[in-house]
Amino acid sequence: MLLGIIISCNSESSSKTTLKQPNVILIMADDLGYETIGVNGGSSYQTPEIDRLAANGMRFEHCYAQPLCTPTRVQLMTGVYNVRNYVRFGLLEENQTTFGHLFQKAGYATCIVGKWQLGKDPVSPQHAGFDTHCLWQVRLGRVDSSGRDTRYSKPVLEVNGKVVSYDDTDYGPKIVSQYGLDFIQESHEKGQPFLLYYPMILTHCPFSPTPHSPEWNQGDTTTMTYKGEERYFEDMVFQMDQIVGGIVDKLEELGIQNNTLVIFTGDNGTDVPVVSMMNGREIAGAKGKSTDAGTRVPLIVQWPYVIKPHSINTDLIDFTDFLPTLGQAANINLDSQDLDGRSFLPQLHGETGNPREWIYSWYSRSGELDKARVFARNHRYKLYDSGEFYVIPKDYEEQHPLDRSTLDTDTKKVYQQLSEVLEHYGGRRLEMINNNNYGN
Repeated sequence: MLLGIIISCNSESSSKTTLKQPNVILIMADDLGYETIGVNGGSSYQTPEIDRLAANGMRFEHCYAQPLCTPTRVQLMTGVYNVRNYVRFGLLEENQTTFGHLFQKAGYATCIVGKWQLGKDPVSPQHAGFDTHCLWQVRLGRVDSSGRDTRYSKPVLEVNGKVVSYDDTDYGPKIVSQYGLDFIQESHEKGQPFLLYYPMILTHCPFSPTPHSPEWNQGDTTTMTYKGEERYFEDMVFQMDQIVGGIVDKLEELGIQNNTLVIFTGDNGTDVPVVSMMNGREIAGAKGKSTDAGTRVPLIVQWPYVIKPHSINTDLIDFTDFLPTLGQAANINLDSQDLDGRSFLPQLHGETGNPREWIYSWYSRSGELDKARVFARNHRYKLYDSGEFYVIPKDYEEQHPLDRSTLDTDTKKVYQQLSEVLEHYGGRRLEMINNNNYGN
C-alpha cells in the first residue's frame, strides 16, 4: 500500500517503554542544518553536548523539515502536511489540534519556551495546549520602536501573558532556558509527567555576540541590521549546544534521565550567507529553499534503556512523524487524529518499524496556492509537481534535471511512485480552502 499510513499506539514496541509515563523534551534549533553538527560530519563548529546526546542515543541521517520556520512548526505540532492546514507565515490556524493538547488531555504538565511566532490571540500558547510559557515574539514584533532586535541582548519576552523587558546584561536564550529548567524541576517535585517543547531562539540571525563571545561585556551587543555579522554564527552554535547540554545535565541531576525522551532537531536549513564544512565538502546555507541544504536537518534522540547508544538510523523522517512518535511513546491514543505522519518509535527500540518510502512537501511561505513549491522524494530521487526530476546524491543543488525519455525501467518505477504521491495530495489544498474559507 503506497500511501497507507499506519499508526498503532498498541504495538509491541509500545509495551517496551517504561511503565511510568515518560517525560518528553523536544528541542528544535532555529536555522540549523544537518551539516552544523560534529557527529554528522560537520567540522566548522563545536557541538560537544549534542555529540554527547548522539553517543548516548540515536542519530538519524535523513530527517527533512520544511524550508522555513512557520511551515515546519505547524507541521511538527499537528502531524499534518502543510497542504492541508497551513494558512500563512507567522500563524498557527486556531482550530488545529497540537501535541500540546494531546499531552494535556493525557495528564501531562505542558510548557513551551523559546520562540513563538505563531500568532496572537486567539492563537496564543495557552490556546495551543501549553499550561505555561516563556517566549519571544508572541504579541510583540521582532524589533522595538528603535528598530533593535529584541531576542538576544536586552531581550523583551512574554512570560505567561506578561511582557517582561530585561537589561543589556541579560541574554534571551539563557532566560527562556532557565524557565524550562525550572519547569522540569517543578514538574518532578509534583510527581507529574511533563512535556517541554523548546523551539529555540538560537541560531537565527541577527548573528551577534553571545555570553561566550569576547565582545559580550561591551554593553548592549544587539546589531541594528537584520542579519548581523556572520562571524558570530560559530559562537551562537556553541551557545546553543551548551544550552542543550544544560538540559541533559538537569535530568541527570534529578535522576530522571532514564524516564525522559529527549529529541533534538532543527526547523530548516542553515541561513544564508553561512557556509559550513561537512565531510570535507562546503555546504552553503539554503534556508527558504527546497533543496537538501534547505530542508535536511539534524535529528538526535536520547532515551536511556530504550535506545541503544551510538545508534544510527537511515530511514526517511519528516516533520509529520514527530507527533505520532511522541504520542505513541506516551501511550496516547491517536485513533481519532487524522494524521499524515507515522511513528518512528519502533526504530528507537532498534526494530524495523514501518519506515516511509517517500517524503512529501507542500511549501508556500504566504500560503498562496500558485506560489507553492511541491515535491515528493525518497533517499535518492526527488520529483517536483512541475516535472523536474533529480538524483539528489549526484545533484544536491538541483541544477541538472533528468531527461524522462532516457530513464531506465527501475527509475521509471520510482518516477511513477512519486507521481502517485503528488497526485494523492494534489487536490488537498483546494479542499482545505473550500472547507474552511481561508488560504488562497
